[in-house]
Amino acid sequence: MTKVLAVLYPDPVTGYPPKYARDDIPKITHYPDGSPVPRPSSIDFKPGELLGSVSGELGLRKYLESKGVDFVVTSDKEGPDSVFEKELVDADVVISQPFWPAYLTAERIKKAKNLKLAITAGIGSDHVDLNAANDHNITVAEVTYSNSISVAEHNVMMVLSLVRDYIPAHKRIVNGGWNIADVVSRSYDLEGMKVGIHGGGRIGEATMERLKPFGVKIVYNKRHQLSPEKEKQLGATYEPDFNKMIKDIDVLVMTAPLTPETYHILNKKTISTMKRGTYIVNNARGDEANRDDIVNALNSGQLAGYAGDVWYPQPAPVDHPWRTMPHNGMTPHMSGTSLSAQARYAAGTREILEDFLDNKPIPDVYLIAQGGQLAGTGAKSYSVAKGQASPGSGKK
Repeated sequence: MTKVLAVLYPDPVTGYPPKYARDDIPKITHYPDGSPVPRPSSIDFKPGELLGSVSGELGLRKYLESKGVDFVVTSDKEGPDSVFEKELVDADVVISQPFWPAYLTAERIKKAKNLKLAITAGIGSDHVDLNAANDHNITVAEVTYSNSISVAEHNVMMVLSLVRDYIPAHKRIVNGGWNIADVVSRSYDLEGMKVGIHGGGRIGEATMERLKPFGVKIVYNKRHQLSPEKEKQLGATYEPDFNKMIKDIDVLVMTAPLTPETYHILNKKTISTMKRGTYIVNNARGDEANRDDIVNALNSGQLAGYAGDVWYPQPAPVDHPWRTMPHNGMTPHMSGTSLSAQARYAAGTREILEDFLDNKPIPDVYLIAQGGQLAGTGAKSYSVAKGQASPGSGKK
């Protein structure tokens, strides 16, 4: 019997299902580049439901049990006695989300003798050791583009929240205050500022597109330059050197995946070269920033603010300094798991499973690694070599 193990985040503390704020969500049929949203044979959920938590089960149980699959769902993923660790041993498929990652290290992959497929319900497979997956001929797939716009919207929200100093102003009202001078003493207009985007992939492009109407100057850094037509459309200028780009910007938005090259790219040295008072928004991966160097830069005033949706490890311990550092706009990893995004990545996960269980090829757009090498989207997004630490390895 095929065994599918899904590691999902816990249910709401008030119980499942929650009361929803809205009765429906807009129907999205295509992504901005014209490609269609996931198209499984059918779905067993209503779009707009909470699917990413344990009881939501990504809407998969009815389908998987109809196929005779042993479907195990848990949120317990930490330590040698966790449900994840115990059930992984004979699992054929592991499903995880970037928001509550089940880290597939080389040690765990070695123990998982039956593992054939690791699915990321969402985008970003850096919780998987890709070298180890390739060594064991494990296919790694993710639901490409499913929550890219969700994260781009979160990026823009955080940029505005930092620059306008929205969070302290809101807290002032909640606490009964009204001193306007206090709450505007760190509030500026975004208009006219120079925004640097690190990574110009789908999330980066969508972020640029949404920031352009604010009258900002946009510069971006990525491995491959966009076409002149796309640059004109986005109002963006290419800077191939990350270190050069960050010296002359007011806001930095991180959108590139975690790779050996981006690990701790934000550190004491690079931050010291930025203009005093730069803002950083990081909804890419927590490990792209050195934890303590961010805290120190905020305390010294070198950075005016830091907002992010990503941490390392996840979930973050209660004493993580990013929870209490000054001028922060941190959130738990939620940017890509809005109820709207969940409908897409749950459907995409089912589409991948349908292909896998019916012995059909998984579409290239979903592939990260296959046949012992990077494949599909993964070949464009990641760069790992033998002997080099890969995402998910735990070795930096």
